[in-house]
Amino acid sequence: MLDTGAPANGMPPEPEASVDDGLPTETLTIDMLAADMLAPAYGPDSLAAVLPAAVGALDVDLTTATGLRSVDCTQGFGLPAADHVVVVICDGLGYGNLVERAGHAPFMRAHLTETRQLRTCFPATTAAALAVFGTGTAPGLTGMLGYTVGNPNTGSLVNLVQWAQQADPRDAAADKAGRTAPAFAANPLDFQREPTCFETATTAGVTVTTVGKSRFAASGMTLAALRGGGHVGADSLTAQVDATVRCVRAARGGKSLTYLYTADADKAAHAHGWYSPQWVAALEAFDGELARLTRSLPAGTLVIMTADHGQVQADPSQRIDVANEPDLARDVALVAGEARAVHVYASDGVNPDTLAARWRVTLGDRAIVATRDQAIAAGWLGPTSVTVPDRIRPWIGDLLIAPTRQVTIVDSRTQTPASIALKGVHGSMTELEMTIPLITAVSGT
Repeated sequence: MLDTGAPANGMPPEPEASVDDGLPTETLTIDMLAADMLAPAYGPDSLAAVLPAAVGALDVDLTTATGLRSVDCTQGFGLPAADHVVVVICDGLGYGNLVERAGHAPFMRAHLTETRQLRTCFPATTAAALAVFGTGTAPGLTGMLGYTVGNPNTGSLVNLVQWAQQADPRDAAADKAGRTAPAFAANPLDFQREPTCFETATTAGVTVTTVGKSRFAASGMTLAALRGGGHVGADSLTAQVDATVRCVRAARGGKSLTYLYTADADKAAHAHGWYSPQWVAALEAFDGELARLTRSLPAGTLVIMTADHGQVQADPSQRIDVANEPDLARDVALVAGEARAVHVYASDGVNPDTLAARWRVTLGDRAIVATRDQAIAAGWLGPTSVTVPDRIRPWIGDLLIAPTRQVTIVDSRTQTPASIALKGVHGSMTELEMTIPLITAVSGT
């Protein structure tokens, strides 16, 4: 529960409805997902297993806090032993997105018959997924719980991608005016305490390098999710591929793990939609550069390509603005997350079960509504065998909302018009959002 000092509507709170007044209060289980939705996964066929498998191919022994063992992950993916491994993440390139547009991606299309379908985390979004990828664990352990979260210590909205804190979550004027949000004061190494696979590999003597945009080198999210090893700045995809090849060649005589991240496809989807010519152009460019990377690397280099999540096309006619829905806004202190994976923080003294019941009635089949405890028990934020630390629980919304179909849930009191109008979106549990590809190749073969 997030106490911001006042109810969401500025008025005295109405008396709480009884959970026995006819509103549904059934316990949510993962089996209650809509027919087109998939549960998140954190086991050997998930995004969490990719880096453990990569370091296993380098003969590095690793066991994550969720019990993934590098040797098992490597064998499970059928990866060969290698002295050099390159892991590429194409932000937002879901398996279904790729398959539907495979005609524009001849290199990846040639590998589709042996491409594995992995499942990503919830929320299916970059901040959460890259921390899952980097640590081999789950959002319930990393605390990287979405694009934005409510800060239980201040009542403010924290952006985990920008590592910034919006001082007044009820006034987005600073964002609309283009002013820079203040930095999030938390030390990334303390906020996200799980060791990363890069740190383990570095300790084992592997040369680890991240290749990406220069501004990401020491960002809060990088330090939280992907710390360990060095960073090489390169600001275009072509330059990133060139830098990756140089890094691997420079590591001859030893072992290396090089990580390349590109967000061009994700940005095109957000701005134009993943059906757009702009998204197709980004896909074509990525496919061409991935092919060039594989050709240019030293023979025997293992190349692994995956994504953090997929995309769906937003339908403006299905958009729900909490600010304009009294039954949703009542008793809510803060709405965070993003349009397809919403954290709802209850006003002080409000029973989350009562709030959840009202949201379920209002939303109907447009979203799955879970309380914090229900979501944890259902495995949304990690394996049910793993305990979410007490220090992380208050950062999770009192309610977690997973919209169905192409529904988006926004709050115009704290979100800019541009963010509300995104055409390509992700975060929920539809097959397009949850299923990601795993493509492997060995250079020189």
